[in-house]
Amino acid sequence: MTEMTQQEKRPSETSVHVVLVPGFWLGAWAWDDVVPHLEAAGLVPHAVTLPGMAADDTAAERATTTRDDHVDAVAALVAGLDGDVVLVGHSGGGPVVQQVVDRDPARVRRVVYVDTGPLVDGAALSPGLPADVTEQGLPTWDELAEQGSSTDGLDDAALARFRGRAVPTPAGVARDPVRVSDPARLAVPATAICSSVPSTVLAEMAHPGPPLHTELGELADLTYVDVPTGHWPMLSRPRELAEAIADAARSGR
Repeated sequence: MTEMTQQEKRPSETSVHVVLVPGFWLGAWAWDDVVPHLEAAGLVPHAVTLPGMAADDTAAERATTTRDDHVDAVAALVAGLDGDVVLVGHSGGGPVVQQVVDRDPARVRRVVYVDTGPLVDGAALSPGLPADVTEQGLPTWDELAEQGSSTDGLDDAALARFRGRAVPTPAGVARDPVRVSDPARLAVPATAICSSVPSTVLAEMAHPGPPLHTELGELADLTYVDVPTGHWPMLSRPRELAEAIADAARSGR
């Protein structure tokens, strides 16, 4: 099941579509405070709820959802759009948009990684994740912080909203390896928006080896942008995040 929001008016051929792919635990709702700012900037945002991530999706549906299902859903959305496309991936959504770029590099004007990055071929986010994690609830905030997901910038209301709407990410999505093969993906302009990790630190870690196993350092045209906050800038600093995305979207290819 895929859910998206977009302007009601028919986009023109010169429209710039911004496809917003959230990370683990999140649906299209996570971008609610970002979308109006993107629309005000003249962009056409599409906030996505990935398969298995809707509030009414069942445990059985999540148990059979794969990484390919997530990539297929975003690729199908992109294929139906007229005009330029900018892909935005947050956290676990980063490798999803990476794989969509790999399928058709010429179709994507720019890819934006929000506190995330592309992985090397064969890498997985959580290769040893047990299957039953599909139905485990959102960890405590302390546990998330220990895992590297800072809640800095989120007030009590935002934390309550997050916990109340969080949906377990299908375990298969986290376990399945990323598969990319077209070298042209590395030539697509990219922006890394750094929120919980400063750009100076991320740049030093942006290589194919451990601990990140990322392709960031291999990208031919990469811009770093700092939006200092925690791991969920769409909830803590939505206006600033939208401005950074809009600036990236306006950048020429």
